[in-house]
Amino acid sequence: MNKTYNLRSDTFTLPSEGMRKAIYEAEVGDDVYREDPTVRKLEEMSAELSGKESALFVSSGSMGNLIPLILKGGLGKEVITAKESHIVRHEIGAVASISRTLINIAKSERGILNPESVESLIHEKAYDSSEASIIEVENTTSGLIYPLETMKELKRIAEKHDLWVHLDGARIFNAVVKTKILLSSWAKEADDVTFCLSKGLGAPMGSVLASTREFIDEARRIRKILGGGLRQSGFMAAAGIYALEHNVERLEEDDQNRISISRAIEDTDLFDIDISETNMIFFKARYNRKKSLEAFINRGILVLEEGDDIRAVTSLNITKKDAEEIAELIRGIKKEEVK
Repeated sequence: MNKTYNLRSDTFTLPSEGMRKAIYEAEVGDDVYREDPTVRKLEEMSAELSGKESALFVSSGSMGNLIPLILKGGLGKEVITAKESHIVRHEIGAVASISRTLINIAKSERGILNPESVESLIHEKAYDSSEASIIEVENTTSGLIYPLETMKELKRIAEKHDLWVHLDGARIFNAVVKTKILLSSWAKEADDVTFCLSKGLGAPMGSVLASTREFIDEARRIRKILGGGLRQSGFMAAAGIYALEHNVERLEEDDQNRISISRAIEDTDLFDIDISETNMIFFKARYNRKKSLEAFINRGILVLEEGDDIRAVTSLNITKKDAEEIAELIRGIKKEEVK
């Protein structure tokens, strides 16, 4: 049986033996009563890493994004963001249906907001107009690292107009490892930050939301409203602790494997790469798109359709040897297969 290489997403990662052991051995309690020691340890660790006063373990990145929108948005309020952001494209309209916050799209370049455009959308209060209350940024965005200077400029604008900055840092540790800029340095330019423990870090579930102590106290209430008050969630928190202690630095391997695969895609002269950074590659087929996808699938390489692009994502499921084998298979794709 031919080997299958799953490059659809880094959400397909599986817990390692060490992580499974940590889950099994976790000391747990009832976290709704704040009596789960492992959850408390994860939250304290996350607050320290992010440079924030407090943190909250949530069931998913979507929940971590939704809570700030509920607390700082709401009826008659706007969130200014990029059209490429997760809250716009991949969270099933929860920003409108649950937080009841209006989305205001600013100009962006591949998910990176244009600060001048953001400021132009902020207007004086009027009884008949919705009011901007949040700026939302995403790091990484489609694998691209958000420039720290751009985040600083957006924070300056937010402070000038008394707006909240929410940082969707689902894959921010990919940026941390690539740039050597600490998580706390990115988080300093936002009022709150979320990051995923799943995806590249390999935990089965869970994200963390970090901010001020007052904000997190309120966030805990909203988590309960959303059905996210879990009981013995220390089992999953243990996986998160293991991920933060063992799987952050290894994200460098994902970046190196992404480079190997990206070079092979370029070498075929059959595809045009749009984005290749951290652990994500977005590329277009020069010829027949459907046949191009089939050429990958026929070689056991699972990729994902993403708009007009084809997406390939490296993760801890893909070893260096796997990446070398994938690269060799890609270089074997013939023009007649994809025409």
